[in-house]
Amino acid sequence: MSLRARAGARAGSVARARRRPGRVASALVAVPRIALVALLPLAALIGCGGNATGPAPGATPDPTPAPTPGPAPILMWQDEFDGPAGATFDHGKWGADTGGGGFGNRELEFYTTDTANVVLDGQGHLVITAREEPQTTTNSCWYGRCRYTSARLKTQGGFTQAYGRFEARIQIPRGQGVWPAFWLLGSNLDAVGWPQSGEIDVMENIGREPGVVHGTVHGPGYSGANGIGRAYTLPAGAFADDFHVYAIEWTPGYIRWLVDEHEYHRVTPANLPLGTRWVFDHPFFLLLNFAVGGDWPGAPDASTSFPQRLVVDYVRVYQEP
Repeated sequence: MSLRARAGARAGSVARARRRPGRVASALVAVPRIALVALLPLAALIGCGGNATGPAPGATPDPTPAPTPGPAPILMWQDEFDGPAGATFDHGKWGADTGGGGFGNRELEFYTTDTANVVLDGQGHLVITAREEPQTTTNSCWYGRCRYTSARLKTQGGFTQAYGRFEARIQIPRGQGVWPAFWLLGSNLDAVGWPQSGEIDVMENIGREPGVVHGTVHGPGYSGANGIGRAYTLPAGAFADDFHVYAIEWTPGYIRWLVDEHEYHRVTPANLPLGTRWVFDHPFFLLLNFAVGGDWPGAPDASTSFPQRLVVDYVRVYQEP
């Protein structure tokens, strides 16, 4: 049973069986007195449960006990983004990356911590907003004058965890060139580098695929375009139309991906390319970011409107008891 299923399990009701009343009394009425005396021991056996076929006629059997659910998973970390409208994010829980270096993907945004780019909306949401920069901007990116700003939060140096359920309820942005993500990186990143640290992408979307999200792992020998991933497609509509819950459940033997509790991808050590290592055996930290452009999604075009918003209702992390 999954972490989520166990957390919400409830014992079901058990219907009581009904039996037709017995006919022993009516059968005895016509029996002669002597025969009746001889039958009394048998009648006593029947009345005391001597009938091997079941409970006494007319009795209601005890219901079969419902299965007892296992212990609920433990909530280890959360951010519900409660706070007044206009407030910044909780710096006790999140740090941030800033700048316009492209982050290994030739992204086009300049990441900031300004409330114009990352802010609480006063309704229990974190809002990361990607904006077009004016011609007068002083922000410099790898390609010259920055064209966009956005934000990238992380728990590196703070909260990390190996194994458990990692989930977020998010409404993603839309448009060619947008690239929102909820993901994890190994806490040993600074020591061993990427991809040796491991990366788990809980959810990525590229704007030209409005009804598709991707779940992927990256490690040594299976990174970048060779990451082990799978796409999930909505039956109808676009992910930007509403909130959805994106989650992984991670154990020593597998990682599985879910959208709104529907499992669509699972990876085990047996799925790795021959000769490569399973590096998902140590703590990871969380990231939330909204990239613009880059090698995978491509740049925004004339069809893309700004500003665009990534709205996060909550992030929660659970662990097996």
